[in-house]
Amino acid sequence: MDSKSRSGRFDLSANKLVEDFNATIMIEQRNCPFDIKGSQAHATMLGRQGIISKEDAEAICKGLDQVAQEIRDGKFVFRTADEDIHMAIEKRMTEIVGPAGGRLHTARSRNDQTTVTTKMMLRATIREVQEAIRNLQKECVEIAQNHLDVIMPGYTHMQTGQPILFSHWMMAYFWMLERDFTRFDNLYDRMGRCPLGAAALAGTDFPIDREFTAKALGFDAPTENSIDSVSDRDHMVEFNACAAMCYMHLSRLSEELVTFSTQDFKFIELSDDFCTGSSIMPQKKNPDIAEKIRGKTGRVYGNLMAMLTIMKGLPLAYNTDLSEDKEQVFDSIDTLLASLRIMTPMIAKMTVNAKKMRQNADLGYSNATDLADYLARKGVPFREAHHVVGSMVNYCIKHGKRLDDLSLEEYKSFNDKIEEDIRHEIALETCVKARKSYGGTAPEAVRHQLDVARRVLENEAQKLQ
Repeated sequence: MDSKSRSGRFDLSANKLVEDFNATIMIEQRNCPFDIKGSQAHATMLGRQGIISKEDAEAICKGLDQVAQEIRDGKFVFRTADEDIHMAIEKRMTEIVGPAGGRLHTARSRNDQTTVTTKMMLRATIREVQEAIRNLQKECVEIAQNHLDVIMPGYTHMQTGQPILFSHWMMAYFWMLERDFTRFDNLYDRMGRCPLGAAALAGTDFPIDREFTAKALGFDAPTENSIDSVSDRDHMVEFNACAAMCYMHLSRLSEELVTFSTQDFKFIELSDDFCTGSSIMPQKKNPDIAEKIRGKTGRVYGNLMAMLTIMKGLPLAYNTDLSEDKEQVFDSIDTLLASLRIMTPMIAKMTVNAKKMRQNADLGYSNATDLADYLARKGVPFREAHHVVGSMVNYCIKHGKRLDDLSLEEYKSFNDKIEEDIRHEIALETCVKARKSYGGTAPEAVRHQLDVARRVLENEAQKLQ
């Protein structure tokens, strides 16, 4: 069996340079189990429909079982001359079972074969990714629960804004990851149409049963249009897009872990086994893993851009450009899974410095908004209250004081509506507890948030089964 089924049509064998240039077999070996399963479903269908004999169908399936075992045992030899795994597997199966093997490719093309194989692989991969996301989410919930009442500064523009709970900050990443989980879930559902049976581009004149093969391979139904079926790579583009979005969230978390672990912040400390040292500065403890994840974001984004570029302006139906679709997706899979799986134990083992977090919240005038709200409740128009508190902060900065350090006389010099109760009203604990609106940072709101998160984890656990 010559590469590209050249026998009969061509006078010359493929140039060795062409063989090497076209070959994807060394890249796509992870797809072998899915290709074999797809071929077995196709062979079974051909036998059921009387297109080939049931005996030949059974022989083909058994031969494919042997090929699968050889691959698992590391005995299968992958050669660039076979171009891709589809040709290599069929060739080896035919060597095992004889002439019956040549009937497998009846009523199909590598065009629909390749697409169904990749779809099956990606659907299985999505469940792996979702499981890894869930494990990271569970750790976010655990950390938040264990540090429920820890106060930290909340930032906008990387400037101290308002006091928040560390648990509230941690749960922000839970909900980012939840959107990632649902994006992958939606993609899984959109990939529920089976392209097998579309053949080269126009369908086939054999009486195939596409419903049977779709169900046998775990799909919901066959695809509706044979041309679209063999030229569609939306699922691969979208997987890269979902991966890029998820990786963006991992990168944001990594950035904050790097920042919060610096000597200037000291909010957290990463475990020694997730850090590295310096070749020259013996005191260093570098958050290399978090930095590495942050750096890998660029390659995951690049994979998405590469896939979009491959598809841009591509005419229907199949074009060999589409053989360039796998490297980017495989790299995004491996990078995302590895990063999710290392981020989970890394945050699980980090130490939270509650004292330093509260200290910084206390020093950054994070209670200024609450002071303005206090004046507004006293009848001062908020814009006027905003100006008054801004002047008070300016005064404090110039005199090296916190808002809490001011005497009642100093308070009243700015506005005579301020009473002795101001100290309680702008205490950090009071500020945090006051923000009990749904989704807010008050302890009771965060506890409710944790309850909702646990229900999400429990209710959707079946998706990973």
